[in-house]
Amino acid sequence: MNNNRILKILLIILILILGIKLLLNYKYYDYLIYYNQRIVAFIESFHPYDDIVFIAIQVFQVLVAGAIPAEISGFAGGYLYGPVAGTIYSTIGLSIGSWLAFLLSRRYGLPLVRRIVNPLIMDKYDHFIETRGPLVSFILFLIPGFPKAALCYILGLSQMNVWTFIGVSTVGRLFGTILLSLTGDSVRTMRVVMLFVILGIIAICYLLIYIYRDRLLGMTRK
Repeated sequence: MNNNRILKILLIILILILGIKLLLNYKYYDYLIYYNQRIVAFIESFHPYDDIVFIAIQVFQVLVAGAIPAEISGFAGGYLYGPVAGTIYSTIGLSIGSWLAFLLSRRYGLPLVRRIVNPLIMDKYDHFIETRGPLVSFILFLIPGFPKAALCYILGLSQMNVWTFIGVSTVGRLFGTILLSLTGDSVRTMRVVMLFVILGIIAICYLLIYIYRDRLLGMTRK
C-alpha cells in the first residue's frame, strides 16, 4: 500500500475511535434509542399484523433499489423481534423483494432498470449484464454496504437462472442481516458491550473492503 492509502486507513480508524468515545462520553446512545423507538412505533401500530407489515417494508425497500436503507429496516427488525425472528422476517422480505426485482428486470429489461437504479451504480456494474458466475455474485451480496437492491435488477438482465439467483441473494445477505438484527436487539436490551462488539465487526469488514476494494472489483470483471 502506498502512503496515501495508509493515511486514509489511519483516518478511518481515528474516526471510529472518536465515534465510540462520543457515544460513551456524551450519551449519544440515549438519543439512538429514542430515535429508534420513533421508527419502530409505525410498525408496532399495526399490531397484531406488525410482522407482516415489517416483511412488506423489507420487500418494498428492495423494489425501490435501496431508497430506504436496508440498514435501517434490518436494525428495526432486530429491535422489534429479537435476533432470531428479526433475521427470519428480514430474510423472508428481502428474498421476496429480490425475487420480484429480478423478475421485473427480466420482464421489462434495461429501460425499467435505468429508471430505478442510480445511473452511477448502473454504469459501474453494467458488466453484470453479461454472464457472471454465482460465486462472484455471492461475494458481492456478502459485502456490507454494497448496493444489493440495485444488483438484483442488474442481475435480472444477465443469463443467471432464477433459482440460482434466489439462492445466491438469500444466502449472501444472511451474514449482514444477522449482524443488523443483533445490533437492533442489543440496543433494545441495553447490552452496550455486545453492541460495540458488533459495530467493531462491521467496522473491520468495511475497513477490509476499503483496503481490497480494487481487487474485489477487478475480480468481478475477469
